[in-house]
Amino acid sequence: MSKRVLKNKFFEIEYLTESLRLSGVTPAGKTNLFVDLSHFAPVPTPYGDFHFRGGHRLWHAPEAMPRTYAPDTGELEIIELPNGVILEAKTEPGSGIRKKIEIHLASDAPSATLTHTLVNDGVWPIELAPWAITQFRLGGTVILPMPVGNVDSAGLLPNRQISLWPYTRINDPRLSLRDDYVIIRADALPPFKIGYFNPHGWLAYWMDGILFRKKFGADSRAVYPDNNCNAEVYCNNEFMEMESLGPLTMLNPGASVTHVETWDIFSNLDIFPEELRQVLVA
Repeated sequence: MSKRVLKNKFFEIEYLTESLRLSGVTPAGKTNLFVDLSHFAPVPTPYGDFHFRGGHRLWHAPEAMPRTYAPDTGELEIIELPNGVILEAKTEPGSGIRKKIEIHLASDAPSATLTHTLVNDGVWPIELAPWAITQFRLGGTVILPMPVGNVDSAGLLPNRQISLWPYTRINDPRLSLRDDYVIIRADALPPFKIGYFNPHGWLAYWMDGILFRKKFGADSRAVYPDNNCNAEVYCNNEFMEMESLGPLTMLNPGASVTHVETWDIFSNLDIFPEELRQVLVA
C-alpha cells in the first residue's frame, strides 16, 4: 500500500493513499512512534474485511459489530494543501457515513492540527460520536489528567467517574490511580481499557524520551458515549491506543460533524509544568 509524507523540521506524518490511516509520526532523528499492525488478521464483516494496520484512524462511536468495522480500504480523494492535506474516503457500506481527515502542520513548532469529519450520506438520521484513535508502540507511559476540585461549593458531589470494560482487571499492574493523574504503563499484558470524562482536554504518552500529547474538546454540558467518556485508553500485548471522542450527535442526512485534535511532540521537558515533569520521571 503506497504512502506519502508531510513534514516540517520537527517531525513527519506518514499517511496511506488507499486507506484512511496515518501510518507514522516520526520526530526528527527518532523512530516512528506508531505501531505497525499489518501482520494482524483481518476482521470479517458482511461488508468485507476490516484491517487494523496500526497508526491513527477515524471511527464513530458507540462501538458495534459490524457497523464500526466497515472496511476502509480503497483509493482516497487526496487534496494537497500548503503545509497539509485533506484525505477523504468513500462512503462506508452499511452505515452510509463518509469520513475525512484534514491535517495541517505548524511551520514553526512540533505541532499538527487534525480535523476529523463524519458526513451522513444515508437517508435516515444516525446517532454517533466522532472517535479518533491513535495506536502506539508499547514500552511507554500514558498520562491521564484527572478532574480536581469541588463540583459544588460544599464539596458534597462527585467530581470523577471511570468506565471499565468487561475484560479490564481492576487490579491490572499497569494501572496506577492517583488524585491528579492516572498513570498506565504500556506493557505487553492481556487487554485493558479505561475511559472517563476528561475536562482538561488532553492525553499524553511518554516513550523513548519523547512526549506525544493530543488535545481535544471537553464540553461538560454535552453527552458522550461509553458512560460519558471523551477520553479512553486501550492496551494489550501488542499496542497501546489513546482515543478521544466528540459528543453524541444525531446526524441528519446530508449533515456533518467535526472533531479536532491538536498533536504536540516534545523532546525537551523543560517547557512542561513542574508537576508533569515529576510524573514523567517518577
